[in-house]
Amino acid sequence: MHIIEFHLTIKGETMFRFFSFRFLPLAIVVLSVIGFGACSNYQTAPTNSATPATSPAPSAALSPASNAPRAKLNVNTATGPELLNTIPNFSNRMVHEFEEYRPYRSIQVFRREIGKYVAPPVVAEYEKYVFVPIDPNQADAPTLMQISGLDQAEAESLIAARPYASSDAFLAKLADKVSAAELETARTYLIK
Repeated sequence: MHIIEFHLTIKGETMFRFFSFRFLPLAIVVLSVIGFGACSNYQTAPTNSATPATSPAPSAALSPASNAPRAKLNVNTATGPELLNTIPNFSNRMVHEFEEYRPYRSIQVFRREIGKYVAPPVVAEYEKYVFVPIDPNQADAPTLMQISGLDQAEAESLIAARPYASSDAFLAKLADKVSAAELETARTYLIK
């Protein structure tokens, strides 16, 4: 029997030393699997540098600013590329459907028309990224409730306080019901 001396070193340790010729093909396969496995898990050792390692910057999702209400797109004026780049998993077909029913006068109309093409949970997901513009003197309670922080009773009280002489008058009344950040976002939802 012929014996060959063979050394396989992985991470500084000798794994195998001797093989018989008759086991050579099996040994090659085993060594290949071990070698590829060792290579796929290979990591470089940290270097000893004078500069300390820095951790990556915190993501926007974890930053305190992410708790602020996100500005949404006006569903009546948003362009196809804006919709495609803002709404996850959005398609050109849905861009067409959004545009077909413009202008939306209430969130209920938006839900009804877009609900012809997708399930209610998907419509609710879209509402995280778009808004129907709000006319303070005409909007129904669900349309007013697009304003983050506003509940049904508060929306009804805003309706009861109509008419508003201006958008600023409406925002002054709204200020008692939502945070300062939510109020600033709401300002962008009003019909100009």
